[in-house]
Amino acid sequence: MADDVVVVCRQLSRIYDDDGVPVNALDGVDFDVTRGDFVSLAGPSGSGKSTLLNLIGGLDEPTSGNVVVDGTNLADLDQSQRSDLRLNKIGFVFQSYNLIPVLTARENVEFIMQLQGVHAAERHRRAIDMLSSLGIGDLGDRRPGELSGGQQQRVAVARAIVTHPVLLLADEPSANLDSKTTEGLLDLLRTINREHGVTIITATHDPMVMSYARRRVHLKDGRIESDERAGALTV
Repeated sequence: MADDVVVVCRQLSRIYDDDGVPVNALDGVDFDVTRGDFVSLAGPSGSGKSTLLNLIGGLDEPTSGNVVVDGTNLADLDQSQRSDLRLNKIGFVFQSYNLIPVLTARENVEFIMQLQGVHAAERHRRAIDMLSSLGIGDLGDRRPGELSGGQQQRVAVARAIVTHPVLLLADEPSANLDSKTTEGLLDLLRTINREHGVTIITATHDPMVMSYARRRVHLKDGRIESDERAGALTV
């Protein structure tokens, strides 16, 4: 795999059982992402975009085909090794935020670094710096229930990028956010992408999110229907 390619998917399929009826969530998808790109996976509900995101992140396993992330074939890893890969190379932003309610914003940001074994003083400093850079440094001692949706999403982003991941995966990052908050979040993601070189893949149905991505991949019925970049459409 070339050094500038961070994600490679080959003939990727995922079949679910729906009360005895097989459902092809993904059907033979080939998909590459270059390092430093900003990609949106778009399509209607059930098109396969979230399934593809979960397979890339190692949260689910394909029925057939394989996924390579930063040179590592996920099929070669056991569950523990997959967890290590996610911990050290992949950041996740979920539409439900997935913050730990009993922890403060700062403690939520520190959580992944704690799992990585980062010294307490260092992770405390990095968490404060990251929250401050996202404009919520004064909210570090508040718990998720004391924050607005936009503030919680920024904490989730801070937690995802504070470890400097190779890849950031965001599933419906604008869900439950108003347009102004969504715009602020997308500005933040674009800055992370451009200034820090973090590769970003989002799954979304939001046209605003799509407009910020440099590449828009549209899925339908588990297959890639179109792949658009800089005005050039590839089908």
